[in-house]
Amino acid sequence: MGGCLSRQHWTNKGKQLSKHYFGTDGIRGLVGETPITAEFVLKLGWAAGRVLGGNGSERRKILIGKDTRVSGYMLESALEAGLSAAGVDVRLLGPMPTPAIAYLTRTARARAGIVISASHNPFNDNGIKFFSSDGTKLPDETERAIEAAMDEPLTTVAADQLGKAKRYEDASGRYIEFCKSSFPNKHSLEGMTIVVDCANGAAYQVAPLVFSELGARVIAIGTEPDGFNINHECGSTHPKLLQKTVVEAGADLGIALDGDGDRVIMVDDKGQIIDGDQLLYIIAMQRIADKTLEGGIVGTLMSNLGLEQACAEYGIPFERAAVGDRYVMSLLREKGWHIGGESSGHIICLDKTTTGDGIVAALQVLTALVESGKALSELKAGMRRYPQVMVNVRTKHRFNVDESQRVKEAVLEVEAELKQRGRVLLRASGTEPVIRVMVEGEDATEVARLSQQLADTVKVAAEG
Repeated sequence: MGGCLSRQHWTNKGKQLSKHYFGTDGIRGLVGETPITAEFVLKLGWAAGRVLGGNGSERRKILIGKDTRVSGYMLESALEAGLSAAGVDVRLLGPMPTPAIAYLTRTARARAGIVISASHNPFNDNGIKFFSSDGTKLPDETERAIEAAMDEPLTTVAADQLGKAKRYEDASGRYIEFCKSSFPNKHSLEGMTIVVDCANGAAYQVAPLVFSELGARVIAIGTEPDGFNINHECGSTHPKLLQKTVVEAGADLGIALDGDGDRVIMVDDKGQIIDGDQLLYIIAMQRIADKTLEGGIVGTLMSNLGLEQACAEYGIPFERAAVGDRYVMSLLREKGWHIGGESSGHIICLDKTTTGDGIVAALQVLTALVESGKALSELKAGMRRYPQVMVNVRTKHRFNVDESQRVKEAVLEVEAELKQRGRVLLRASGTEPVIRVMVEGEDATEVARLSQQLADTVKVAAEG
């Protein structure tokens, strides 16, 4: 159960590190600094149009959606200009969840979809990510092709070949109906009170409607975006407001999305957080009950040991991917399985959609509630969640923990104390000079002490 798993992380991320701009989830950064500038994004739009637009005489279209950050206006205009210069038509979706853009790209037969979002990050960050025509993330080779096109001089097609832009009509309504279709027709949510926290983000319009149209009484919070308050003390990364509201309202449960709507965590009737690992467990148990589970479950290096043990108890194969939804997706495809996700709440149900979708994942959990007749607090009880502590160690420069003998010896010491009763994981962030130190075990006090002890060693080694 123990072991430093950082080497697996570095190996899996090798391809990503060879790219200049694309990270584990598109291109992301601080607004106003390269690459999140109007100039760069205009060129990116042009390069993407050249690579993704395809060849031929037919009109080509690419969809653009965004979350509620104020910088979205600037970046949307820049992308639109670049795509038009490349001869690609643009369909503007406005604020829409990331998974909605994936779905609409596929059903609209578009060449690609572009999302302007920095997900769970604060408003002063933003990013650009892409979906292929089949609603999946771009493969590495396509991202490299876009980067290669960025090195070419920007040229504009003839005036009669310029792309046109217009709004995509009824995008919200189409996505709402899709989400509802992932919930069994024979059931409804009547009699249930649900608090829905939309993080002042991209799902602020559609999410409350999905659950209310299925019959629930919805108390919506985080639905007043102003361009600056996305993810601010709300949503899946800040669930205290949701916990408080669920308890005070006497609600059956709460649902918290992140800024772009692809992650979800939930709160049970007692105000307790249900994280992504527990949601995966509940969904897996429901799939077993209705005999629709295909294969096993994919988690990540961060997935709680309790999820792995629960899967083993029920004879469900369980595999760990590197952290990042693209790695979960890759392993799901390799195995031919349908269900996977991350502790953070990025849940993928490939039997329902093509990418992580917070609303769809929540509806799978609600299906389990309705069919079992149990409360969320009861459904989670079958999985023991081991105490897990993560300490982020910020370094002055990129630091490879696998090359430090001091860190290796410290890991062995922590493992010796855990005595096969837990796990150790050191993981480098893919976007910033941070080493994430995770210790998991049976005793919360011991885990907290050992994680800080190891983090202190990593910090000293990095500075030395």
